[in-house]
Amino acid sequence: MNASIGPETKPRFALRNFLRSESGGGALLILAASLAMVIANSDLAGLYHHLLHQPLGPVLSDKLGPMTLHLWINDGLMAIFFFLVGLEIKREWVDGRLSVWEKRILPILAAAAGMAVPALLFLFITRDSPALQSGWAIPAATDIAFAVGVLALLGARAPTSLKLFLVTVAIVDDMGAVAIIALVYTASLNYIGLAAAAAILGVMAAVNRAGVRNIPVYLALSLLLWFAVLQSGVHATIAGVAAAMMIPIIPTPGAPDAKDSPLHILEHAIHPWSAYLIIPIFGFANAGVAVTGIGMAALFAPLPLGIAMGLFLGKQIGIFGAVWLAVRSGLSAKLRGASWLQLYGVAILCGIGFTMSLFIGELAFPGKDEAAQMMRDQAKIGILMGSCLSALCGYLILRFAPLSADHDQSEREQASEIAADGDVARLSDAPR
Repeated sequence: MNASIGPETKPRFALRNFLRSESGGGALLILAASLAMVIANSDLAGLYHHLLHQPLGPVLSDKLGPMTLHLWINDGLMAIFFFLVGLEIKREWVDGRLSVWEKRILPILAAAAGMAVPALLFLFITRDSPALQSGWAIPAATDIAFAVGVLALLGARAPTSLKLFLVTVAIVDDMGAVAIIALVYTASLNYIGLAAAAAILGVMAAVNRAGVRNIPVYLALSLLLWFAVLQSGVHATIAGVAAAMMIPIIPTPGAPDAKDSPLHILEHAIHPWSAYLIIPIFGFANAGVAVTGIGMAALFAPLPLGIAMGLFLGKQIGIFGAVWLAVRSGLSAKLRGASWLQLYGVAILCGIGFTMSLFIGELAFPGKDEAAQMMRDQAKIGILMGSCLSALCGYLILRFAPLSADHDQSEREQASEIAADGDVARLSDAPR
């Protein structure tokens, strides 16, 4: 059966569209988060919080209680975002820049170290406060929308190799974040719901194996899977990633995306909605924290300090250190057309952890009591501090870092390779 959504279009280029969506979406996310901060520190703060937590729907899960706007956003809309993450992971692993082992080594090592070092640094800073240590994963994630948005501002001063490296590291980072959410932030399991989810996944796998490419069939089963996972006790967003793994893909090595590939069709269709609607709404609903009256002592409390230092210091130490060791040991070649200083600047940019860090922060400190809310607010302050510091310092280093001697030659070679691969158009076409 053939996939069909809308009129037939000319072949798209996945990574070019991805970068364009993420860079523009990153700017919109910044505006949405800033607006939330302004409202949360104004006379409208009470209305803002009341609307987000007002019951707005039935009880879909006894664990969650009545659905609120905040729950619909974090457990519903974000499941679509994670569905897109799953599509990107599968596409890159099967038909993209992670499809061969030689291209996997460096981003896997960098992402793994870039998650481990921030977590260890956070645990060290909060070592005297056991109640805070469940937040160890908050500084471990990279926000690709913000990071790519900053790179887009640099234009040609950001070599193509750096852009590709950042995207692949962020995708591997997303794999780690998904695994953490599924394995760590699941308090109790409903085995009936879990069995139902497994059965639905089995049906999706069987339908895929049978060669069915009818997208509405997969979307209907994905919705059922989301409901089953919601009941199971595993966070509902994991259903998005699991469902994405079952979507058929038609690999097209050395050519543009197949026009009848369900995965490519869904990825192109969902990207604008995710970048320009879902993520900004999430940022608006989760970034609002009152900062009036907060003194220096509160800013340097263990929780915000641990998160900020994990994002700013931990990410750059882990990622840059892993790249340096991989190159020096001969495991991987150094990125073409990029100096060590530029690599260091991108490692700092990976400390922008806004979206995924905010999401994990909500999971790390659950509850409706005042203490849990205070910890979530402190976590948001730490995320904002670490992300802003990483964005500013990373941008300045990349803006003023001298271009490598082989920059122009490398750009011409990589543009030719990219065009030959059919994976992307020139990445320099991304918005400045």
